Amino acid sequence: MGKGVSKAIDNIKNVIGPAIQGKDPTDQAAIDKVMIDLDGTSDKSKLGANAILAISIAVCRAGAAAKKAPLYKHLGDLAGNTEMLLPMPCFNVINGGVHSGNYLAPQEFMIVPVGASSFKEAMQMGSETYHHLKKLIQAKYGLKAANVGDEGGFSPPLSTFEDALDLLVSAIKDAGYTDKIKIGIDPASSEFFKNGMYDLNFKDPDRAGKELLSAEELAGLYTKFAQKYPIVFFEDPYEEESFSEFTKFTASVDCQVVGDDLLCTNPTRIKRAIKEKSCTTLLLKVNQIGSITESIEAVRLAKEAKWRILASHRSGETEDTFLADITVGLACGQLKSGALARSERLAKYNQLLRIEEELGAKSTFAGQQSRLV
Repeated sequence: MGKGVSKAIDNIKNVIGPAIQGKDPTDQAAIDKVMIDLDGTSDKSKLGANAILAISIAVCRAGAAAKKAPLYKHLGDLAGNTEMLLPMPCFNVINGGVHSGNYLAPQEFMIVPVGASSFKEAMQMGSETYHHLKKLIQAKYGLKAANVGDEGGFSPPLSTFEDALDLLVSAIKDAGYTDKIKIGIDPASSEFFKNGMYDLNFKDPDRAGKELLSAEELAGLYTKFAQKYPIVFFEDPYEEESFSEFTKFTASVDCQVVGDDLLCTNPTRIKRAIKEKSCTTLLLKVNQIGSITESIEAVRLAKEAKWRILASHRSGETEDTFLADITVGLACGQLKSGALARSERLAKYNQLLRIEEELGAKSTFAGQQSRLV
């Protein structure tokens, strides 16, 4: 169904491989440029971002090995960054949108343990809250309701923002972390945008298309939530081309506004958003842009604008842990890699625990720094 990788592998074996054999793996920028030039398109549509990024990551690992340096340290060197920062994890614990089988329109509800003093403590706080949430869901909706969505978050039969937010507040309280754990929301609004309006019932066959909201009405809803609940960020509150709506919303709320679909980790779109003050945080997805060098450039642009960085996994993940190392090496400060469930999510979190242990007294945790809250 179009999700295989055989074409990418053919391009790696027959086109990219011969072009980069014999080159110095520590010269990441030069090898990435060879691949980008070889592709020759503005969107990597000839060779594909999957093929180019796979090699870009492999070269990065080889470069670290050649230097006998940890991968995160090598990535820091490539970015000219000396600060190795353990990120604040943002755990996606309730799945909606296209990630789940319920009628919930927003795609992700995350818990953010801002009161933690280390990454290890943040993991414990997140895990305990996740399991208290499971108990609440089972008690209210039955055992089957504790099944999980694409990113390990629970997918109970919810239909509104308030349903999910009230559950989270209760779970945080039951775990004993009121005021220490905040909430992040990714509505992924492009999924329920059509003909200039937003449909929060788009998944419900009985209600779809009957209660549409304008951008202004949606902003009013978000503002009400921000006042009532401990929300630290909204990701993609509007559809992906609504730069002006993002700008209005960013100016009106006292929390992070994260650009994912709006920015696509693309320097051209990032520059526009910086100019128009459309958001305050870059969602870093390396496969959106397609190479390590371009990812480093995207982060550089965002940091120069005094933006925050939220590094991110994808729904279709493997157990590869590169995301953990690049998050530390580029000092992103924040990470989302799904819930504390499923090995392809936990792999990243476990790697971050290893990195924190390895750095020991030299490790710095993002914590309640101004870059987060």
